Amino acid sequence: MADCQSRVELALERYLPAAAAEPARLHAAMRYAALGSGKRIRPVLCYLAGEAVGAPAEELDAPAAAVELIHAYSLIHDDLPAMDDDDLRRGRPTTHRAFDEATAILAGDALQALAFEILAGSLPPAAASLAVINEIAEACGSTGMAGGQALDLDAVGHQLDEASLKRMHGLKTGALIRASITGPCLLAGVAGETLSRLAHYGDCVGLAFQVHDDILDVIGNSALTGKSTQADAALGKPTFVSVLGLAESRRQAGKLRDQAINSLQHVPGDTALLSWLADYVVSRDR
Repeated sequence: MADCQSRVELALERYLPAAAAEPARLHAAMRYAALGSGKRIRPVLCYLAGEAVGAPAEELDAPAAAVELIHAYSLIHDDLPAMDDDDLRRGRPTTHRAFDEATAILAGDALQALAFEILAGSLPPAAASLAVINEIAEACGSTGMAGGQALDLDAVGHQLDEASLKRMHGLKTGALIRASITGPCLLAGVAGETLSRLAHYGDCVGLAFQVHDDILDVIGNSALTGKSTQADAALGKPTFVSVLGLAESRRQAGKLRDQAINSLQHVPGDTALLSWLADYVVSRDR
């Protein structure tokens, strides 16, 4: 995991505009959001899935950096006053607090555009590359991350049932995590049952990640998580803990982890690290 994190840090540094390049304030905000300490779960999944299906690491730098830039843009926008109105992210002020709201919006816009610029300019000229770009684009849009955020906003002040909560987070969190798995597989020419199993792994890991995030929002230490605790309750947002309770949320996280690991059976290649990561997402303290 540390090797993957180091590799994507170098890729992000290579792809991001220099802080001093004009418009300097915008570029500084982009770098602030993208290079701040983070778990880098999405690029780590990208590298590990690629390794499992035989894709060379150097071919994965572009999609790994792209999914992390998209994630960074989504965090900037999620933290804005019009969304979650958060002051703390990754242990330091959110981008709109460190800069200003307008610059934060533009930084998010520019990071998303840069992600697709990287994909279009760095992937090999092949049909598989277009499939990867399409996969990641769908994960970002109204039937993916943006749609999930819209459902999240609509849910404030309401009590959702378990199925609606899973649907919302399957889009808001799970779609990009799934694309972080399926993108490298498409690039390597993986199809059929193997692709379906890895996609299911991504769905389960994405949902398990969110369930555990909801648990950490209640019992986590903000010094470790790098963000405010009890934030969802303060906003009146339904979470797995508020809907299912703490004990059942923990059981659900474990069940999703087990389903993710089981989906790797009969996938050719070494999937041991993917199994380990499925366990990590439900045992982490940040």
